Amino acid sequence: MTSSRTARELLPDAVVQVLDEFRRGFDLKVHLWLPREGESSFLLYPRSGAVTAPGHDSILLEVPTRDGPDLTLEVRGTSEGSSAQAPANALRTSLEQLYAYAEEIRFFTYEVSERYEEINLLYFISETLGSLLQLKDATRLILAEVCDVMGARRGSLWIHKAEEDRLHLVASVGEDGLNGPLEADDSSAVTSQVFRDGRPLILSGERFGANGSGIGSGDPVGDSVLSVPIRYTPPTGDARTVGVINLIGRRRGGRFTASDQKLLAAIASQVGAALENNRLIQESLERERVTREMELAHNLQMKLLPALDTFDTDQVAARVQPAESVGGDFYHLLRLPAGRVGVMIGDVSSHGFPAALIMALSLSAATIYASEFQSPAQVLNEMGKALRDELESTEMYLTLFYAVVDPERGELVYANAGHPHAFHLRSDGPHERLAALDPPMGIGGDDNYHEQTVSCASGKDLLLLFTDGLSDTLVPGSRMEGERRVVDESIRLREEPARMIVDALFQLGEGGEDTRPDPDDRSVLILKV
Repeated sequence: MTSSRTARELLPDAVVQVLDEFRRGFDLKVHLWLPREGESSFLLYPRSGAVTAPGHDSILLEVPTRDGPDLTLEVRGTSEGSSAQAPANALRTSLEQLYAYAEEIRFFTYEVSERYEEINLLYFISETLGSLLQLKDATRLILAEVCDVMGARRGSLWIHKAEEDRLHLVASVGEDGLNGPLEADDSSAVTSQVFRDGRPLILSGERFGANGSGIGSGDPVGDSVLSVPIRYTPPTGDARTVGVINLIGRRRGGRFTASDQKLLAAIASQVGAALENNRLIQESLERERVTREMELAHNLQMKLLPALDTFDTDQVAARVQPAESVGGDFYHLLRLPAGRVGVMIGDVSSHGFPAALIMALSLSAATIYASEFQSPAQVLNEMGKALRDELESTEMYLTLFYAVVDPERGELVYANAGHPHAFHLRSDGPHERLAALDPPMGIGGDDNYHEQTVSCASGKDLLLLFTDGLSDTLVPGSRMEGERRVVDESIRLREEPARMIVDALFQLGEGGEDTRPDPDDRSVLILKV
């Protein structure tokens, strides 16, 4: 240690300031010496002066500097008979405390200087994770910066996919290594082991095989490996491991340390929170996408149903309300030659997208065959042939009622494939169930449907068609009683416009509770024949 360097380190400004104040305040001669073995003591304070050695009549006190050499404080009074002992003792105490504080400041300054790159790295990671980058790009940038700061030749970041129970490589930098994926329960893979145990590992002096350790291939003997789990701790609940960060090999040689492990664990914690946030964001976006698609599917399905604006809403009205966004209930109204009207209602055995597919195919087939054949039975025969393969492959069936109303002849010809809720409400007598003449479509195998003709009073009678999703919610545990309530309400309102009857029937079921395991689609069609 040279004298000039020693002076700078051992005589900080705070010490100089205290020495100056004591010297002036107590009218003292003050010197601060650095003893040296085999040499004359070196004068630290004052920085320039003619004194070359302590005087024989001075008060000499030792001043410890903790981690540095002990110094010698020399104090002499300037006036004859004055005592310098008390101020000398006070000065020594002050200097000892100052050197203690200075040492602490020096230590923390050194620590901050040593950890500057690590602090800057953590800040960089925070900024990167908070940016608008895709997570894949952000993790690669972070991994590259980590390898640079920590001097790693290669780095890899693995994420666990719970649905597969496998670890997938999402980012890697440096030399080529294993690309994965890795089984989470692979007992020979270091990455899998760290993921399962949730504890970091520092390894060295081993060769890691491409199909063995899950670290990489061709790593030379003596390489150090640091593998740290990526953990996420939710606001409530237990922490869980979501991935692993690996650092393989040091550019400057040597082994990864516990300090390196601590830093990488802090980085992994930041990455873990970002990964979890990203997962939640992706799930939210996926739910929003599905919701939008379901809304679109619902709107499209409702547009498949025939528009009623070409009909007199006092005479005809209908409504379908799927249990989900889409369903299997539908109705159809067709204007036929000679003033006749085709009326259809259908109920697919399931609901949701599979039922919606059958519903769309049924509507399309009905439009084609109702315009081609006059007989309701023939229309159902042709529809059955067209839908047979789809019904068999989906293992669903379809109840279907189709009637042709001829106002001029005062008759209604219908075919009924297993649909239970079809009623003819006569103006001059009791109501009549238009019973199922054949089993539901998709159950009967011969497609030999039948039809029946009933007379009707034109403009006075009422055709009531609905699905069991409406009636089953009205009286829990009694389907027949629920059906009776729908019929009675329709009879009570028979003189009202058709649209008002439909509204009233849906309001009737608003407070009801569906007794079946899954809620069902609800549909009603009213036609004043």
